[in-house]
Formats: sequence, C-alpha cells, structure tokens
Amino acid sequence: MGDSAEDSGGAEAPGGAPPRVGPLLSGALRGDVPPQIRRVWKLRRRTVEDIAARDIAVQEAVDEGRMPQPLPLAPASETDASPQPMPDRPERFTMAAFRLAALGLALVLAVGLTMVRLLVGGPPSLAELRAQSGVDSWPVLTVGVKDDQYGTAYHDPATDIWSGFDIDIAYMIAEDLGFGRDRVKFYGMESEDRARMQATDENGARVPVKMVIASYSITKDREDMAGVTFSQAYLYTEQSVITLKGHKAVSSLEDLRGQDVCTLSTSTSEAAPKQFGANVFRKNRVRECFAMLDKGEVDAVSTDAAILAGWQAKFPKKYEHWDLGLDPTEAWGVNVGENPALKKLVDITLYRSYRDSRDDRWEKAYENNLQVEVAENGTTPIAVAEQPRVVRPDVRELPWEDLLQ
Repeated sequence: MGDSAEDSGGAEAPGGAPPRVGPLLSGALRGDVPPQIRRVWKLRRRTVEDIAARDIAVQEAVDEGRMPQPLPLAPASETDASPQPMPDRPERFTMAAFRLAALGLALVLAVGLTMVRLLVGGPPSLAELRAQSGVDSWPVLTVGVKDDQYGTAYHDPATDIWSGFDIDIAYMIAEDLGFGRDRVKFYGMESEDRARMQATDENGARVPVKMVIASYSITKDREDMAGVTFSQAYLYTEQSVITLKGHKAVSSLEDLRGQDVCTLSTSTSEAAPKQFGANVFRKNRVRECFAMLDKGEVDAVSTDAAILAGWQAKFPKKYEHWDLGLDPTEAWGVNVGENPALKKLVDITLYRSYRDSRDDRWEKAYENNLQVEVAENGTTPIAVAEQPRVVRPDVRELPWEDLLQ
C-alpha cells in the first residue's frame, strides 16, 4: 500500500522512512501544477524577498546611526501577556521651554522690584507723610485766617462763630488729617504775618500756627521766600474795585488815575493801581480800608474780588462793586511754612476733592459762601465756580490702598 520510490521523490525521512509528499508537491515535481497555484507561490516568494530586503535596509540604517536600535521582539511566551508600557522618552530642553522659563523669571523679578519700591523705595507713603509732618502729635490744629472778610473768613465776636469759604476749606483739610471741628483752632492774622506763620489770639498775644488759609495768592516771589510753602491752588479769583454808591463808573484802573485807593499791604493788588497812576494806601486788614472809604479818606478799595464781594453783599446799598477786566488770575493756596510733608497731605485732600465725584465739600463751601453773593454783585465776577485742577501728589500707595479713600 505504500507509495513507490518514484512518488516519494527519492528522499528518505529520518529513521529510513520515506517522506510523505502531498499531491500538489508531487504534482509540482512532475511539472503539472496548475497556473493559479504557481502565481500564488511567486507572490509569496516575492513577499518574502521584499521583507528580507527591508530588514537588510533597516539594519544598515541602524549600523550607520540613522535609526535607533529596534527593540527585540518579545519571546513567544510573552506575546500572549498583557501589552507592556512603552519606555518614557527622555525630556528635551527645547527653545520654547527656555523662553517660557525666561518669561517666568522676568515676571518674578518685575513683581519683586515693584514690591521693593512699594515697601522700601520711591515717594513716601501716607503713613510716612503723617509721621514726617508730625500731625499725629498735635492736640489741636492751629490755623491762621482772616477775621474781617465776609464770605471768605469772618469771626463774629458776638457769637464767636467763624464762617466763610476759607474756614470751610480749613475744616475740609482738618477732617482728612484726623481733626474734628472741636480740635481746630482759628486765629485772626494780618496780611504781613501770613509769611511769618504768626497770628494773634484773643488777648493780643502772638501765636504760631501750623498752616495759613487767608486768601493768600500764590506767586513766584512768595514761593521764593523763606518759610513759605504753598499747597496747590484751591480757588481762582481776580482783582476788582469797590467804591461808594454814586461814584463815577469804573471800568478799568485807568479810571482811578490820580485818585486815592486803599489796598492790603504785601498783597498782589498793590502794584496794579500804582502802575496806572493811583495814590495807594496800604493797610493790614480790609476793614481798615473800608473805614477809610466810609469816611471819604479814599476813593476806592481794590483787592481780590472774592474778598470785596462779601462786603458788597453785606452792604449792597452802601457800595458799588466794579469789574476791572484784568487778565491776571489770583490763585489762593495754603501756606504750610517749612513743613513739606504737610503740604503733600493738604494736596491729597485737594486732590480727593477734585477727582472724587462723591466728595462735594469744595462745591458746598463755594455755594454756601460765594455763590450766595452773586445776586448782590451783579455782573462783577467773584471767583471761578469750579475747583482748580489738582495734580495727583507723588505718594506711594500699596496695592490695597486708594489715595481717594
């Protein structure tokens, strides 16, 4: 029953047994394999050749360093196990990472420098200004003011009440410095004492004051004087003139040529009448000028319109207030003497009042003291009805602080 030697192809199997050959192989040996089978064998042989060629190319690339060494195949026994995680690739410090690190370092340095400037360097803080000025050690705030100017600063001896625009401005500043109205002490002063920071008490004794709010116009000459340090302006006004009723109309200083005019000593109102040929008399208090006018000793009184408007409103049937049409503006400021830290504290109050729409203390001071005088002064301007622009003081603020609070 066994196949013949011819069928076996003449080859012997191990142990002397002839190998068994399938019909296809047997047919191939005889050359009668169908064409379809031959094409499959050719394709399989070509695929094996392609794989071999590819493996040779890969190995050459590895040898030349153009490709990494391929991982060895897992043993057959391991292929049935769960997939193994790929090994982590080594991190590379790319240019993008370098730029990101540099940006982070720059931000850290910027924040650090800002905090150093806020906490150590730069302009003084509000607390430092208070310490430098000494305000926290003052039991009361002493203020030198005028006492005979209706509407700006007037002391009523019968009631011992102080009133006027300058008085309200003083209360506004005192409030921000931490002084209630009961801790503000006003002293009347003459014009020539405003630079000296000296006033007079009820007994006639000389009294030093911490600040002067006395219709004191800011000028370059005054700023250059020793002991004078002005805040920023808190009111704009101009020079005008008052005469008795019935006096010839006055439209300019030229109309006062050859006439006698009284003005305040050391005031900015003295130069203009002299320039136009008027005979000028100087007094330390405006009430002394009006006393001379009432007696006919002078023909007119000339000084700031905000001062004269109060007298006109108080005695409308006695006086006539004239607009001189002068261009120069009088800017009133607070003199704090030789205390630059106090100047900044005053400027902070003025800045708050100017910038904060919720702070209407300046507006109320104007309405209650100057605006009410408009009707009796007719077309003569009294003062600018808006607070002068205030530049933000150079004060160091911490991120959680607000200069307007």
